Amino acid sequence: MKTQTHPTSVVHLVNMVGLLGICVSLVIAFYYQLVMHELPCPLCLLQRIGLIIAGFGFLFNIYFGLRNLHYGMVIIGSILTGIMASRQMFLHILPGDKGYGSAFLGLHFYTWALVTSVVIIAATAVVLAISEMNSSIRPLNMPPALFRIASWGFLLLISANLVSTVLECRGGQCADNPVIYELLSK
Repeated sequence: MKTQTHPTSVVHLVNMVGLLGICVSLVIAFYYQLVMHELPCPLCLLQRIGLIIAGFGFLFNIYFGLRNLHYGMVIIGSILTGIMASRQMFLHILPGDKGYGSAFLGLHFYTWALVTSVVIIAATAVVLAISEMNSSIRPLNMPPALFRIASWGFLLLISANLVSTVLECRGGQCADNPVIYELLSK
């Protein structure tokens, strides 16, 4: 029995890698939140929202076809992420300031968020430049299960972010330096 495959191009594959990259970023953030007990600050939550917006752009390109509108979502989400990450970096730029939260591979998560947003914008620019050649590129055969796993994983991460934010902020303004889940503590 032959497995059914989903014909795709290199550009579709890049969108898939972008979506998986955002999922990995959100999983790492959740690991630090749930296992290391480091609750995200309001700027961290806004950075996650920016990544989620960019992820939706990748997801829509995978499921509804390549469109400039979807790439616009990727770029806008990445710009928002970069702005929030830059703001947080500027808050901790003074000599002797240890920054907020743990470091991952020597950099704080807000620094990684800025690097990630710049990489996403650059990759999107390259994809837009080569997407006109997309029709002349030979299709690749990718299993449709891979697309479904990435998509459902992304949607699960969005739901988990929503639930954890409500638990942390209690539906109101989040604490500047959160240490407890407000909704669970009272």
